[in-house]
Amino acid sequence: MKYSSEYRDPLLAKALIGAIHRAVSHYQGRITLMEVCGTHTMSIYQHGIRQLLPKAVRLISGPGCPVCVTPISYVDQALAYARRPETIVATFGDMVRVPGSTSNLQREKATGADVRIVYSPLDAVSIAAKNPDKAVVFLGVGFETTAPTVAGSLLTAQQRGLQNYFILCAHKTMLAPMAALTSDPELQVDGYICPAHVSAVIGSEAYRPLVERYAVPCVVTGFEPLDMLRGIQMLVQQVMAGEARVECEYRRIVKPAGNLKAQALLAQVFEPCAAEWRGLGVIPASGLRLRAAYQTFDAELALPLDVEPTKEHQGCCCGEILKGKLLPGACPLFRTLCTPEQPVGACMVSSEGTCAAEYKYGNV
Repeated sequence: MKYSSEYRDPLLAKALIGAIHRAVSHYQGRITLMEVCGTHTMSIYQHGIRQLLPKAVRLISGPGCPVCVTPISYVDQALAYARRPETIVATFGDMVRVPGSTSNLQREKATGADVRIVYSPLDAVSIAAKNPDKAVVFLGVGFETTAPTVAGSLLTAQQRGLQNYFILCAHKTMLAPMAALTSDPELQVDGYICPAHVSAVIGSEAYRPLVERYAVPCVVTGFEPLDMLRGIQMLVQQVMAGEARVECEYRRIVKPAGNLKAQALLAQVFEPCAAEWRGLGVIPASGLRLRAAYQTFDAELALPLDVEPTKEHQGCCCGEILKGKLLPGACPLFRTLCTPEQPVGACMVSSEGTCAAEYKYGNV
């Protein structure tokens, strides 16, 4: 197959759906599969994947949206930098509407803060070069997919001798939270639809320790409807056979060893650290921080500042939704006080958020 339309063939989709139904036709239990990728979440809602599956197969959404899992305390830090007149905050667009304790970056920009949306971390480096009298703080949010580009921007700034480029780092990695969720007896995850973008960097073999330790099947899956259905079929087959393996449906993109250059860049600039995840708390070795050799670029160390006390939004269920324990419709704020126009929680802001997906495509 060469074109995306080929991954939406209705006859092939019907065959895969039939195979999944036949596989569990006499199964009395329930198979719970979790996706941990925001783009997978959107694809499931957009294409009505849940409606196509037998009742024995349940899909739940995990912490696959990097903006959604970023804690309010980090947003408050970004807001504090934005309020400094000598600072420019550079960020990807999906962060500007994420609520902090009392405001968001969009609101601060409207009242005079210098907040700039960039499409690449290198754009932030260029802003720093053009504004030598300002400190430029780039919001480093994302998983292993975007972290290499941020590492590259830091090395570029270093090569250009820029001393006013800084990173407020909140990068996270996926394996540790997947292990934490697997250990949660309330969830009882039977298999993972592994994140495709992340897997393109870390490789499908990165999930082998998770499979070997917890005996949980893992399948790396693409985003098109046939990708999703084939990945679900592969997971169901493993569960029904009592097996736990790493498999890759998305072989046209994801290799067993991943992207070695990107991995080397990550290892050069970052080191593992404990990180706070919205809803999941602090998870050891689940984050990335700058190595000692690059800490002059660390905004927290180079530009200390006072940050307002963190205040959680009463009634927001983002934390439970990110753990797969609630669907958006169970949140009392969903579609009432929390909408895309006036989001209360990050899950409604990001284009990869579960609440945003359900709001756009309906409860499917």
